[in-house]
Amino acid sequence: MRRTDALIVGGGPAGAATAITLAAAGRPPLLIERAATPRPVVCGGFLGGDALAALAALGIDAPALGARPIHRLRIVAHGHMVERRLPFAAAGLSRATLDAALRDRALALGAIVETGRAARAIEDRPEGGAIVRLNDGSAIAAPAVFLATGKHDLRGSPRPRPAPGADPAVGLRTVLPADPDLAGRIELHLFDRGYAGLLVQEDGSVNLCLSVARSRLAEADGNPARLIAALAAASPRFAARIGGAAATGEAWQAIAAVPYGWQQPLGAEEALYRVGDQAAVIASLAGDGIAIALASGAIAARAFLAGRSPADHARALAARTRRPIAIAGAIRRLAEGPHRALLLRAAALPGAAALAARLTRVGH
Repeated sequence: MRRTDALIVGGGPAGAATAITLAAAGRPPLLIERAATPRPVVCGGFLGGDALAALAALGIDAPALGARPIHRLRIVAHGHMVERRLPFAAAGLSRATLDAALRDRALALGAIVETGRAARAIEDRPEGGAIVRLNDGSAIAAPAVFLATGKHDLRGSPRPRPAPGADPAVGLRTVLPADPDLAGRIELHLFDRGYAGLLVQEDGSVNLCLSVARSRLAEADGNPARLIAALAAASPRFAARIGGAAATGEAWQAIAAVPYGWQQPLGAEEALYRVGDQAAVIASLAGDGIAIALASGAIAARAFLAGRSPADHARALAARTRRPIAIAGAIRRLAEGPHRALLLRAAALPGAAALAARLTRVGH
């Protein structure tokens, strides 16, 4: 069985932030990831002020990667629109570009990155740490294992499944042609049992992400294009924004049963340092998922370097994420519910949108 000092299972911003922090401290880890090259994923095109600061601390210059500045928030619901200035600098950047830059940074600092390999199960070791079994039949043992598989669980480290009768969220993403009206803005469209977010990414194209209840997608026979067409039929502003995208057959990335609001339970001893969505999942409309991923990776790495346990790491991370996740969850429930017009009215009040944006940042 192969052995290593520190093993990161999965990549993305959380895994890369862990690897960069460890390698910069002279403890280069082994990172294993299924994808040979970074690729588009459903979530993470928006970088808030705390995410940009975290990237800078890791040695990543987001503007140099082409990240498009975002200064304003626009919310659309029931045919009405409110626009406010964000209380921090933000940016739009594709996950493929961001993940590639983070991986390159980890490699430059000495981290060992092995791609095309996937973990299929994790087992606790009696002496501490864990054994990770891979899809090629091999196994790796490490005293410190960092779980960075995002919203995908592994056998041996599951998160709770949706309760019977629940209506969990489904995440969907596609790319639309350039739209000059979105320059400098992130735009949120609120609708029954879901919402859509649009922003400009580094190549000028528009990133369209949707969070929608499974029941709402089922009403469109599980077809994203039909769902988009239904949303466009109910909202002239949304129809104007997406143009003919509903009929183009564009490729969609999707993820099912997104566990918004989930946080790693505290109190139980665990062999794994959980990072990113394996530790805490914030509602996507808050736009702080990347910041949490980066912060959790750095916090976990520093905990290991200081000799603190995975349980200590979980408590430190919970202290940073508990309030933003709770507030974002409350806003999400209002945004998707029958009284979402109240959210629009609240956003129209001076300072309200800025306050909500600040309260849902992990960096505050």
